[in-house]
Amino acid sequence: MKKKLTVGNLEQCDLPELGIKGLHVRVDTGATTSSLHVDNIEEIDVGEDTWIKFDIHPDIHDVKKLIRCEAKVAGQRKVKSSTATRQRRYVIETDIVMAGERWQIQLTLTDRSEMTYLMLFGREAMAGRFIVDPELEYLLNKT
Repeated sequence: MKKKLTVGNLEQCDLPELGIKGLHVRVDTGATTSSLHVDNIEEIDVGEDTWIKFDIHPDIHDVKKLIRCEAKVAGQRKVKSSTATRQRRYVIETDIVMAGERWQIQLTLTDRSEMTYLMLFGREAMAGRFIVDPELEYLLNKT
């Protein structure tokens, strides 16, 4: 059995397939699926598959920075938001890099503009890899 690393309630990750490095994420054991703040979602057909284009502002301190991304839609999911409203969200699959490891996760895409962090890192993405110490922050940067 692989030893699990301890993470804090805030960490950083890369989403290389989306061109994002050093994204600050809120680790959330209460969220099943990870979610990412995006704008301007546009559905497009690529052959028989459905894809979406969307914008990401990867730096919360520089909203002028914008990355236009494309991803194949893995599905749609009804999600209860932090405000207890139900939303239907697109789900994509993409690689994440944390602690020198790379693996695929599912991300729901939503408007998190009212939230402090652009991404929630949920239980499914961290299962089998991490133990969370909510009292600490950025533990992976210290290893």
